Amino acid sequence: MTGTDTRDRTVGLELPALGRLRRRRRRRATVVLAGLVGVVAIFALLSLSLGAYRISVDGVLRTLIGQGSGRDDFIILSLRLPRLVAGILAGAAFGLAGGIFQTLLRNPLASPDIIGVTGGASAAAVFALVTLGAGSLGVSVAAFVGAAGTATAVYLLSWRGGLTGYRFVLVGIAAAFMAHAVLGYLLTRGEVREAQTALSWMVGSLGSARWPEIAVLATLLGVLTPVLLALRPALGLLQFGDDTATGLGVRLERSRISLLAIAVALAAVATAVTGPIAFVAFVAMPIARRMMRSGAPVLLPAALVGVLVVTGADLVAQHLLPGNVKTPVGIVTAVIGGPYLLWLLATAGRNHGSVTRIT
Repeated sequence: MTGTDTRDRTVGLELPALGRLRRRRRRRATVVLAGLVGVVAIFALLSLSLGAYRISVDGVLRTLIGQGSGRDDFIILSLRLPRLVAGILAGAAFGLAGGIFQTLLRNPLASPDIIGVTGGASAAAVFALVTLGAGSLGVSVAAFVGAAGTATAVYLLSWRGGLTGYRFVLVGIAAAFMAHAVLGYLLTRGEVREAQTALSWMVGSLGSARWPEIAVLATLLGVLTPVLLALRPALGLLQFGDDTATGLGVRLERSRISLLAIAVALAAVATAVTGPIAFVAFVAMPIARRMMRSGAPVLLPAALVGVLVVTGADLVAQHLLPGNVKTPVGIVTAVIGGPYLLWLLATAGRNHGSVTRIT
């Protein structure tokens, strides 16, 4: 028997195993995605149904198809639906943004919360609110400009003939501290009412979302998502490092800047609408990777996990706290994300002595 015969037999045995592995992964992906969509649908129905005036699920469905009573129409379409849609869109945008940052920079800490993007948005928004007396549209525009400016500054300051995730994250953390220092100064200079409004926005809330702002967020998601899907192969190769990606034909800087621009735009517009809802971008991709058991970028599951975290946290914030207390959704996500960050740091340090590995 020749060496060629042996290799052919080995390949013949490996191909069926590879096919079974791919079918198993497709089944798992289908089950996970269906499960996430199902839970999001349940949360959405609960969000529209629960409240001081409870509406049955049948009533919610009749209202959504245009057959509800006048009172149900007002409560659901004018009061509860904007909040729900804002939460869904913002959760998807934060999940996608965090997934892009973490995959591109190969660092689980590289989320808009940690590297100052949402902090820059908050500083600019509070500046517009406290100093310029801007309305909701002005605050949203300022938040977008602040996020984009902070991300650009972090990118330029971390560039040293190339870009590494470790340096980008360190510069981003420094930018986040500076943004919070600016926020503290602005709050001390503002009037009490302005400071209270700013603080309410800074913790992340869905209650102030309005249809015009939600439409902007929906439009941006609709435009950027196809572009992101087109760049997904390049994102998958960039997570293996610059040399490998370049060797496989990726146009390094053009792809990297395009992906970073998409991530910043998603985080910025979501922050402009809902405020910086903490830790959603940070936890979405790691949770999605574990559910899919995949090392590749899992963008759609990350977006769904982001939606799940925001809508679930809002349900808790509005209906499940003791004493009928209602709180902004960002407080609940911070309660979830804080222990996760501690767990991530402790686990990475024990197992690898570094937090730079992608989970």
